[in-house]
Amino acid sequence: MDPINIILGINFIATFAANLPGSRKNLKSTVVPTKIRPKTYLQNLPLILATINVFFILISIFGVGTLSYSSEYFNARIISLICYIIFSWVQIMSVKALGQNYSQNILIYRTHNLVQKGIYKYIRHPQYLAQILADLGAGFALFSYLVLPIALIEIPFFILRAKVEDKMMLEYFKDEFLAYKKKSGFMLPFIG
Repeated sequence: MDPINIILGINFIATFAANLPGSRKNLKSTVVPTKIRPKTYLQNLPLILATINVFFILISIFGVGTLSYSSEYFNARIISLICYIIFSWVQIMSVKALGQNYSQNILIYRTHNLVQKGIYKYIRHPQYLAQILADLGAGFALFSYLVLPIALIEIPFFILRAKVEDKMMLEYFKDEFLAYKKKSGFMLPFIG
């Protein structure tokens, strides 16, 4: 097996295991009372695309759905692997920073507070940025013609989902969110 695929596979397993507590917290969103839970296709579609990509990454690690690896692209694959590793862990850090406010659904709990610490001090939607960049990194590192198209399709849906969250935060947190928005970027520091 290709060494890049092995390293990517090890990181895949490690981040999957690290995200299990976040997945358990998500079960809370089905039983805990919420203040706001918009009905929109953005509740499920981006998550479905991300799940499909997780499956495609997994099978691409074993060479399914990949182009042949050429030594002339080795450096580009290494850079993509590094991007995948960094942003897969940024995503885990984002979920951990949200703590009890985390949910895979777009919602606001009755006990919700506006998280402005850690990476959220600089950007409001690091989990979506990290998902996009990790998927793109994995797709290029694996040379997967399965992963890359889904990663590209995900981008507009994660951006739209983040905009829905911003609108919802503004509605619920009002002035506190406006002050936070002035200090933080949308998905990149100091932008939007």
